[in-house]
Amino acid sequence: MSTPHESRLNQALRGLLHTQRIASLGTLGVHGEPFVSMVPYAIEPAAGCLIMHVSLLAPHTRNMLSHPEVSVMVMQPERSDEPVHALPRVSIDGTIKRLLPDSSSWVAAQQVYLERFPEAEPMMQLGDFSFMAFFPSCARHVAGFGSARPLETEDIVRLLRLP
Repeated sequence: MSTPHESRLNQALRGLLHTQRIASLGTLGVHGEPFVSMVPYAIEPAAGCLIMHVSLLAPHTRNMLSHPEVSVMVMQPERSDEPVHALPRVSIDGTIKRLLPDSSSWVAAQQVYLERFPEAEPMMQLGDFSFMAFFPSCARHVAGFGSARPLETEDIVRLLRLP
């Protein structure tokens, strides 16, 4: 549901973020080497952030704990009737914060994550998994071929807070 004054581009971006469930996650290793992985995400609207449930054994998690500045890309899946250069996508830069177990932010993260990924319930019992909150600082939205724009922190957070 869009707000009365929400632009077509904002509606499209909000739809992309809410319909896709995985992102490419770019992190930096201990020595600054780039590493890209796939991560499922949920949206925590009250905090205006993305939630990831990751294993502490995974390289990207170790990277995030060493260098909390990361980037994610969410993209519409490829379709045979569309040129790949026109695929809607958004790259978001921001900071990761590990949530403390049983804190109010952890409880909220678990709720939104399980709403989006009910099959992940057994993973909640594994001791090596942790919730991470990704707080955006800026973004670049490509709505299609020839349609790209930057977004400031408040713009992307506003979209994450809308249903």
